[in-house]
Amino acid sequence: MEFSAQAIAQFLGGTVEGNPDVKVKTVAKIEEGHPGALSFLANPKYANYIYSTLSSIVLVNNDFVAEQPISATLVRVSNAYEAFASLLQLYAQSKKQKTGIEPNSFIHSSAAIGDNLYLGAFAYISENVKIGKNVKIYPNAYIGDNVKIGDNCIIYPSVSIYEDCVIGNDCVIHAGAVVGADGFGFASGADTNYKKVPQIGNVILEDHVEIGANTTIDRATMGSTILRKGVKLDDHVHIAHNVEVGENTVMAAQSGVAGSTKIGKNCMFGGQVGISPHLKIADGVKAGAQAGIPSDIKKAGSVVLGSPASEISAQKRSMAVYKNLPEMRSRISDLEKIVEELKRKISE
Repeated sequence: MEFSAQAIAQFLGGTVEGNPDVKVKTVAKIEEGHPGALSFLANPKYANYIYSTLSSIVLVNNDFVAEQPISATLVRVSNAYEAFASLLQLYAQSKKQKTGIEPNSFIHSSAAIGDNLYLGAFAYISENVKIGKNVKIYPNAYIGDNVKIGDNCIIYPSVSIYEDCVIGNDCVIHAGAVVGADGFGFASGADTNYKKVPQIGNVILEDHVEIGANTTIDRATMGSTILRKGVKLDDHVHIAHNVEVGENTVMAAQSGVAGSTKIGKNCMFGGQVGISPHLKIADGVKAGAQAGIPSDIKKAGSVVLGSPASEISAQKRSMAVYKNLPEMRSRISDLEKIVEELKRKISE
């Protein structure tokens, strides 16, 4: 499919600067642009590429000011990154969609299936499952007893959704993810053996939740582990039992949240962030990569770094000291030698 700069601008509510009739049929990174490609510029670190890119059209923010001549046609929008994402969604929707129920898949006779289901080969739908309309379930997926899946969901290959879990509308669960496995609950006895605590709760994903590949979300011991509307989890994230993640919170890869912690809405966590159990994290908190959070964060909008995590201003002061530690150690060693020499002279 081809789109002109004018058509793209109309779709995005933007304005054209250059040739409105130039057309694109693919996308490319701005530093790897080529004729017929669409790129975008959102991060100032890449601004120098806009003067040399061979892409035919580049999306830019309205406040972008060119410092040199630009050969590409520009489409100015309020948010270039968001606009580019909208175009990619449009492109994805234009691709051929999977349909029908493939051979060797299984649907239990008690399951209720909505219209326009795609079910891949060797996918398994258990007893009393309820699935909405326009759902796609790819090969080798397992949907356990009593699971409820809303409309317009995509369940990619080898996803396992255990019994009694609830998936809202417009959710995406990527390959290999596990929703509803047992929480890590064991009681230590007098004989030092660990006795398993049955996990009888479930997992609830509200609408517009996206789960990355090989991510695991444990079922609650009692009640529910809950991911609120709009939560986005990257690959290899772990959410433990009875955790609640607030609306529109995002977590990058390899982050982990221990049991019964409550996370507010609109939070952002970098890669490998670790959060201790039974904590409360306020709305809008941001944690840098590899932050270790051992205690409650009560102030909304806090930005924390480090392990143990602290406010960014305090952590930056500490980091300024850390890098000077080798020099400080050497100076202290020299001072100790001087002190010892003075003590020796005084005693003589």
